[in-house]
Amino acid sequence: MTEEAKMPKRRRGIYLLPNLFTTAALFAGFYAIVAAIGGRFEAAGIAIFVAQFMDGVDGRVARLTNTQSDFGVEYDSLSDMVAFGLAPALVVYVWSLSTLGKLGWLAAFIYTAAAALRLARFNTQSETGDKAYFQGLPSPPAAALIAGLVWLSSDYDIHGEDIRYLTFILTLGAGLLMVSNVRYYSFKDIDLKGKVPFVAILLLVLIFVFVSIDPPIVLFAMAVTYAFSGLIMTLLQVRKRRAQRRAGLKEGGAPAEDEK
Repeated sequence: MTEEAKMPKRRRGIYLLPNLFTTAALFAGFYAIVAAIGGRFEAAGIAIFVAQFMDGVDGRVARLTNTQSDFGVEYDSLSDMVAFGLAPALVVYVWSLSTLGKLGWLAAFIYTAAAALRLARFNTQSETGDKAYFQGLPSPPAAALIAGLVWLSSDYDIHGEDIRYLTFILTLGAGLLMVSNVRYYSFKDIDLKGKVPFVAILLLVLIFVFVSIDPPIVLFAMAVTYAFSGLIMTLLQVRKRRAQRRAGLKEGGAPAEDEK
């Protein structure tokens, strides 16, 4: 009997639980497109936020249950492209950007292409990059910017045509931030398995209460805050590096006029 015959055969298949959440995120993204085509823009915006929640759950479930797999990684990436790349672009185009003609679909395409490039860069750098920070705005928060604007405007009966230029700037800005070198905190160093103080649970309850007061306003405000947090953090780091460089030049005896 050969050594190969003695080795137990590996069972082929995929892990159900994490991929179930990934499928739910994919379905929510697809539903957002269908809802937008049907003119139900509030439902489309909500569906993208549901996809964002499901996408945040699947990876953590896989890590907590030790069910990570190469298939799950690839499937999650393809789901993200639909839910946070294609769906927001189509929703915002049907809702508002279509009234701008060629400029509108170009902005929607730039956002979609940026999401694809962002995901490709993340996949190639996931093993070597800093786990605590993302390079560029992640696609789920970028989609939250678009979905939040659509949901908020629909909730307050604001038509997309009335704010088409604001929508154009926001869509283009979200796309450019995704492919930028701006660093964003990833929240991946939060330990979900370990014990936390009682006040942490109370804080979590308060967050849920705060969101429930007016979900479209709160969620859109959170997306905008996160988008600007990376810009502010990057600017502070640039200023810090410049100050350190100037301090080093002074210590090295460089003349003051050369520091400008």
